[in-house]
Amino acid sequence: MSSECSFDIVSKVDLQELTNAIQQAEKEILTRFDFKGSKSSIKLEKDQLVVISDDEFKLQNVLDIMHAKMTKRGISVKNLEYSKVEPAASSTVRQKISMKQGVDQENSKKINILIRDSKLKVKTQVQGDQIRVTGKSRDDLQAVISLLRKADISLDLQFVNLK
Repeated sequence: MSSECSFDIVSKVDLQELTNAIQQAEKEILTRFDFKGSKSSIKLEKDQLVVISDDEFKLQNVLDIMHAKMTKRGISVKNLEYSKVEPAASSTVRQKISMKQGVDQENSKKINILIRDSKLKVKTQVQGDQIRVTGKSRDDLQAVISLLRKADISLDLQFVNLK
């Protein structure tokens, strides 16, 4: 009965939910009075969001609307990485936002150290952009999950393939 239990730690953004959140934000921008006649828009281009608006104040308002819609749809804003606000065509400003997919090397080191310091009887193995955690006890695996949920990690982590 010494079967090993395992799960994977991943960090992914659901692109379908993100598209839905962007469409809802665009709809709200079109109907709001303070954006009447504004050139504000949000576009999804490959792995980047491009937000365009008239000035930095309106750009911040567009980002606030987008964050609210993303949060309502269960998408964490932790996985967004903002670039500098830059001037764009016809007196507008643009900001590119890239989405972090997968657990990068720096965060996987932090996660491994956290798990190792917890003294739980589990093993971790980095597999590309995800981490596999194995152990004999499901209770230990659930303790690792609760430990990582409480930890201050700059990514939104999902726990999948619990076997």
